[in-house]
Amino acid sequence: MALSKPKPKKQNRPNSYKQSKGAQRKGSNKPLIFLTLAFVAVIAVIIIGLNQQGKPANFDYASLPTQGSSEAPVKLVEFGDFKCPSCQFFAQNIKPQLEKDFIETGKASLSFVNYTFIGPDSVTAALAAEAVHQQNPEAYWTYYKTLYDNQQDERIQWATPDHLVQLAKDANLPIDFDLLRSDIDKKTYQKRVDKDNDSVRPLNVTGTPTLFINGKKYTGSMDYASIKATIEKTLKG
Repeated sequence: MALSKPKPKKQNRPNSYKQSKGAQRKGSNKPLIFLTLAFVAVIAVIIIGLNQQGKPANFDYASLPTQGSSEAPVKLVEFGDFKCPSCQFFAQNIKPQLEKDFIETGKASLSFVNYTFIGPDSVTAALAAEAVHQQNPEAYWTYYKTLYDNQQDERIQWATPDHLVQLAKDANLPIDFDLLRSDIDKKTYQKRVDKDNDSVRPLNVTGTPTLFINGKKYTGSMDYASIKATIEKTLKG
């Protein structure tokens, strides 16, 4: 009679192996968790962005060069560059009509924010304008008109300190011209100009002139009829 071979005993796998498998199963979920968190974060950013788009921008109107009553129900803000030809068109053709229909009647005010992107002398012109504003806020708008009326080709650097001071003298501005020249040379109001430029990106300002009406970016065509219609709609609420 042949003897049967004993059956080999079933070997149990060590607990460390089981733990290792369990750890592997848990680890396999990590990429999914990270992807889920990333997806939630993206959705949150989109929602916040959409909410921000619907909110009016907050401008410190009291610190800006402003023409018209501070109590005006409609507040206009122009982002401009004194070397910008399109801004010159706005200053010479649209602004006078805004003054007649809305600013002089107390229905609207107009504030100006620098966006100095065309050339180095865009900054120089802004520094000069800010210096005038600090000396005499009312003289600012005369200087604003003077700069645009005497604007030269944007491809050349025409807004030099000498020329900017001479333009102020020619316009008979009631200011101290020596102080104006000193402020330009020392860049006294560089931080104010920098602050204006820093506000451009958050507000999605991509060119000049850009207009805001009661804190909301105007996206219509840059002609007076369209702007007027938007202001009248805003007045009606």
